[in-house]
Amino acid sequence: MLTSRLPSRVEPYKLAAHSEHLEGLVALDDFARLADEVGAQSGDCHVWLDFTVDAQGRRVIQGRLTADLQLPCRRCLVPMGQRVESDFLLGMVTSDALAAELPSTHEPVLVENEQLNLLTVVEDELILSLPQVVYHDEADCNVSRDQLSSGKDALASEQPAASPFEVLKRLKDTH
Repeated sequence: MLTSRLPSRVEPYKLAAHSEHLEGLVALDDFARLADEVGAQSGDCHVWLDFTVDAQGRRVIQGRLTADLQLPCRRCLVPMGQRVESDFLLGMVTSDALAAELPSTHEPVLVENEQLNLLTVVEDELILSLPQVVYHDEADCNVSRDQLSSGKDALASEQPAASPFEVLKRLKDTH
């Protein structure tokens, strides 16, 4: 079982030069931006990172992460378990100009002073991997189908709308 923690900061160029592999856990409660987005989390995010230099001489990080999160149902807002996974390919850059030169298959990651904050990178990837919407199955949700739509609107939508020309004719006839 994987029990080692990922370091919070690394020197990615050195790791890429030696084709290093990092694997470890990051505590989900370390991610403040994730908590702002979907609520406080517990448990760990499993992370695998390969630092390499590709055939074009670009320093890249090929990574994968998995985490079991408690995400709020968009109907009833009660948290529900959701597994989030992501495979990603990052190109290390030192400026926005260099980021623009990366191929579309690579996401840029800014390396400042030859240091990279791994926690920020992992949190970014986790947030980007969140599903757009999360719903319980209707049978399991605290909000029933009747609560989602009012009966009056449902009946009104079943009857065809009056023709706009019919409305104009009635207005003309009254004058």
